[in-house]
Amino acid sequence: MNRGSLLACQISDLHVKAPGRLSYGVVDCAAMLARCVVGILRLPQRPDLVLATGDLTDSGRAEEYAHLRELLAPLPMPVYFIPGNHDERGALRAAFPEHAYLRQWDPYVQYAIDDWPLRIIAIDTVIPGEDGGRLDDERLAWLEKTLSLRRDKPTLLIMHHPPFPTLIGHMDRIGLSGSDALARVIGRHPQVERVLCGHLHRPIQFRFAGTIASTCPSPAHQVALDLAPGAASAFRMEPPAFQLHAWRKGVGVVSHTAYIGDFAGPYPFKEEKCP
Repeated sequence: MNRGSLLACQISDLHVKAPGRLSYGVVDCAAMLARCVVGILRLPQRPDLVLATGDLTDSGRAEEYAHLRELLAPLPMPVYFIPGNHDERGALRAAFPEHAYLRQWDPYVQYAIDDWPLRIIAIDTVIPGEDGGRLDDERLAWLEKTLSLRRDKPTLLIMHHPPFPTLIGHMDRIGLSGSDALARVIGRHPQVERVLCGHLHRPIQFRFAGTIASTCPSPAHQVALDLAPGAASAFRMEPPAFQLHAWRKGVGVVSHTAYIGDFAGPYPFKEEKCP
């Protein structure tokens, strides 16, 4: 392992259903995740790890997690999961019994991974049965303690619900409570390089507590971009994507959005000579 660099791939909002089922009667999320996996494996630089930031399945059922497991099986690198509001913690843990980190802290799926030059910390924002998220005193006390153990090590914090307003009204109405308290915790820990989130099905960035918080697009459908407060809850079949977060010692984290599909090129930047 190169201790001076790390390439993390982020996938989010996979919404995998049982085989043959479509989301909203339109979206084959499983087929689109399969395309995403192919896209990850085709990258010129293979990621060291994958971060899957919630809404892994559509309904949190065992058969959906079994399908998810099959779809992600071609990935040779470690995959680190966190639940979203469409997930069920017990079913997730049961589907991936070899992922011991999922049971670091009960009942929440919160964990710290210290195996890499960039530390990974996951915090659970799920409220069972609700679409919005919450960070309460118990979860934040765990985060404070965990961050305090390694103040010297650059850290990625991963969570499902973003801790900032996106101005997409119907999504903000199912956003996160406890963001101000989270900001106070992160403000005491400048080693947090990024806060990586899902939930929004769009790439969004926000300056938060002295760092950058962002959301990841989905490998399937995207939330429609409409900033009117009363805009309808809707999605579009915009280009699916995932993100890459490259950390270099002495540089920090540089993030890229990678679109999924077969596109013409690459072509060299070389002008043709005039006759």
